Amino acid sequence: MNFQKISCQEINGNPFSLIGNDWALLCAGNESGFNMMTVSWGQVGVLWNKNVATAYVRPQRHTRKFCDESDTFTLSFFGEEKREVLKLCGSKSGREIDKMHLPGLTPAFRNGAVFFEEAKLVLVCRKLYTGKIVPEGFYDSEVSEKNYPAKDFHIFYTGEITEVLTKRA
Repeated sequence: MNFQKISCQEINGNPFSLIGNDWALLCAGNESGFNMMTVSWGQVGVLWNKNVATAYVRPQRHTRKFCDESDTFTLSFFGEEKREVLKLCGSKSGREIDKMHLPGLTPAFRNGAVFFEEAKLVLVCRKLYTGKIVPEGFYDSEVSEKNYPAKDFHIFYTGEITEVLTKRA
């Protein structure tokens, strides 16, 4: 593996750009089966005195099953050269195509987590909390109506960031 472990404080890049513009692959599962999906919503920060990341998954997404069944999840961030594969992972379900063997993505396995060799940055997270966004929680109904016309409110997974991996220079 061509990665080095760094601390959360050493992460290069603006989290708003990393998540909102660059996107990431959320992945969960193990060597016998995993799935991933592109995410552009999420948070990183400090909660419960721990460095954490939160990822959001619509209930109908195939990746949800793997997130529910796994103790860990990863967020893999890539360069612009992987934009097309990120688009594919965000638009096609693992029920439709075999995402485990997509060209241009090489799965890597470490301490029960799945991520990708081609990533420039990986957050390995141990699940701490799972919840669901509920309609009653919105103060601005416009946000709810715009983002949830089908009422398919996200499930969220908050995990302690146990490892940060970056490409070796």
